[in-house]
Order: sequence, then structure tokens, then C-alpha cells
Amino acid sequence: MDEEVPSFSILAESVRPGLYEHYKGHHYRVIGVGHHSETLEEFVVYQRIDGEEAGALWVRPVGVFLEEVEVDGDPPSSASDGLRRVKRRKRFRRIED
Repeated sequence: MDEEVPSFSILAESVRPGLYEHYKGHHYRVIGVGHHSETLEEFVVYQRIDGEEAGALWVRPVGVFLEEVEVDGDPPSSASDGLRRVKRRKRFRRIED
């Protein structure tokens, strides 16, 4: 008997194949979203397309792929109160199909 193919969450459906830029500057091609064979957790499958690791395949949980990360902002010397500013940006930003 064939098992039912699980459907994807709305969050997973928002990840479309195409070219993405990682917040550190490298470029990746998203191949698609798949399920873990045992847990059915949703993973983004993607491939690096630049640098020494070009061609390497990676997987990352959908929620982690889509989350925002904190990156260094303005140094304390440029802030009037002397505190470092933290910026948030998407871990991966879609740049083209």
C-alpha cells in the first residue's frame, strides 16, 4: 500500500526555487523543499554557486532558512549613547528566479 505524500506548510510553500543571497554575501540556488524521511520535518535543499564550496549541497530546516539573524550594526563610537546597534536581516534573501 502506498503511503500518503505529506503536504507542505504555508511557510515551506513560501520558499521557491531560485537564486538567494546569504546575509554573509554568498549565493545559493534553492532546489526545493523536502521532508525528512523519518520525522517529516521540512528542509530547504540548496546549492552554493560561488566560492571554494561551489557545487556543495546543503539542507536547512525551513524555519531556520527563513528566519532573521542579528548582524553587527554601528560601532559604539558612532552612537550617541555609546551602545552598539544591532541590525536584523533575513538569513537568505531571494534575488531572482
